[in-house]
Amino acid sequence: MAKQSGQETPITEYLVYRLAQANRAINRQLKSRLSNEGMLVEQWCILKVLSDRNGRSMSDLAEVVLLNHPTLTKIIDRMVSDTLVYRASDPNDRRKVLMFCSDRGRILCHQLDLLAMSQEAQIVQRCGTSSVSELKRLLKKLIDCAI
Repeated sequence: MAKQSGQETPITEYLVYRLAQANRAINRQLKSRLSNEGMLVEQWCILKVLSDRNGRSMSDLAEVVLLNHPTLTKIIDRMVSDTLVYRASDPNDRRKVLMFCSDRGRILCHQLDLLAMSQEAQIVQRCGTSSVSELKRLLKKLIDCAI
């Protein structure tokens, strides 16, 4: 383990811990906002990705929304029941199924986007536009370097 002044480095000094802590705090805030609409953060992410009308395979969707397949399947099944998303055969390969956002899902996605933008605006107000922009830039660089 890394040493700091002859002692073990506390977990709070590790990048992975700081990233997880920030993710948890921001997700908790967004979860609170979305729960008033009866939605999960993961459901908003799925709607956001599918709202482009292009359709996505479950594998592609799982990758983009950062969920494992069993969790994604469970959420998607519930969203299909709520008529927020639907499944359709891939026109290029009938063996594949694509996920699409329904009209109802797109309307809800727009409402949820407003909540997410409001949360981000609050963070920008607290931290400053340049700090948030710099953080996004650095996180993208970190992600690109880690891949």
